[in-house]
Amino acid sequence: MRKALPSKLAFGIFDHLDEDGSAIARQYADRLSLAEACDRLGFYAYHLAEHHCSPHGRGPSPNLFLSSVAQRTCQLRLGPLVMLLSLCHPLRAFEEICMLDHLSGGRAELGIGRGSLPVELNYFGVDADAVQGRYLEASEILMEAMTGGTLSYSGHHFELNDVPLTLGPHQRPHPPIWVATSRSESARWAAANGANIACVGPASIVRKITDAFHSEEGHNTDANNQASFLGMLRMIVVGQSATHAYSLAAPAYERWLKSFKFLYDLNAIPVPPNLPLTFDAAIESELCVVGTAAFVRRALLDQLEEAGANYLLCQVAFGDLPLDASLYTAMTIQSELMVG
Repeated sequence: MRKALPSKLAFGIFDHLDEDGSAIARQYADRLSLAEACDRLGFYAYHLAEHHCSPHGRGPSPNLFLSSVAQRTCQLRLGPLVMLLSLCHPLRAFEEICMLDHLSGGRAELGIGRGSLPVELNYFGVDADAVQGRYLEASEILMEAMTGGTLSYSGHHFELNDVPLTLGPHQRPHPPIWVATSRSESARWAAANGANIACVGPASIVRKITDAFHSEEGHNTDANNQASFLGMLRMIVVGQSATHAYSLAAPAYERWLKSFKFLYDLNAIPVPPNLPLTFDAAIESELCVVGTAAFVRRALLDQLEEAGANYLLCQVAFGDLPLDASLYTAMTIQSELMVG
């Protein structure tokens, strides 16, 4: 018997835009084709990570790429997940998000964060000791700017005096906010501030984060009076058979992993302890869900239920997966889960 879908479950696309071995222009074109397909299929949003000086991210300026996505789609929402506020000036970040929100007709989703690998920020002259402070001040300034008028702020890292804000977001009071987190305290902050969360890890670990979210009063709606998303990320490959799916996913994961580790290896930095270092480990840890349509459907629904998540961030393009494989997985998710 097919397991029934929860009544409130949404599906989005997550992307690192990690190097796939093709020319950069070709990869951009393929991702835009994928975004167009996901728009037609009814996915909720396309979320793009920000990485620098690494093959792990060929989209170091997510908003620039997403502005192209906005012009190629009609319903698909879009946004950085996350925009590195510890790296850029918050006034510039505010203006970029406002532009993206208007260019997309009010479809922007704003993920904010400090960045997980300090060496990326260090290349831009941001010292690791300053990252947390810069992020906290920048996030305060960004949210204050959303209210409009003139902007003044005095902090350790930023000083603004009567800045005229001649641009504002399309969505009021502001686009939906997202934080990527593996910490209960961040989840509670998100709940208290009406933000959405995105989590990665085994369902049992994600459940601790979603439970922390629910424990905080005020978690039920965001600033636009919508129920918050509790997102769980999975790398997904569907094949005609389990063997076919594994033959696509295994080398793609190894290529993705090589790109992920690039800056860690270059700078002799230990990789995160929860990073699966083999494809088998990625399957075991639930980061990758690979197999037939029926298997993937059952596994994802079971994991979403255990995790207490209501939003599945589907990473259907990674490593050197060919475009047709990503499209097949996206179409299967639509037929098996979104309308199944």
